[in-house]
Amino acid sequence: MIRQYISRQFAVFLLTGGIAAAVNFSSRIVFSRYTSYQAAIVLAYIVGMITAFILARVFVFTESSQKIHRSAIYFVLVNFLALAQTWMVSIGLACYVLPYFGVRDYAHEIAHAVGIVIPVFTSYIGHKRFSFA
Repeated sequence: MIRQYISRQFAVFLLTGGIAAAVNFSSRIVFSRYTSYQAAIVLAYIVGMITAFILARVFVFTESSQKIHRSAIYFVLVNFLALAQTWMVSIGLACYVLPYFGVRDYAHEIAHAVGIVIPVFTSYIGHKRFSFA
């Protein structure tokens, strides 16, 4: 199982995912100016997900034989799980864990960054097996 993570494909997945994560993170900061933290996480995730799909299709899973609409459907389904993970971790850290430990400065940013990183491995497996099979 760990062998699938030691590959060029996974390295490129991490690189393109890092770019999408940066888009997600920065857009959440912008969205937070206009909406609640919780809603901003979801909106930013959608922006990051669109970025991730394009980058993954072009640079990571280049040998995928699936039609683009089928890949997109599976990509969204896999990302619903990842969004749930991101949202629960981000909210849990920002609202409960970090305040408990007295962390108030940049609590939303810390929580959201951790929340974005959590689903990396489950997303890779889901996209490899379903989205871009």
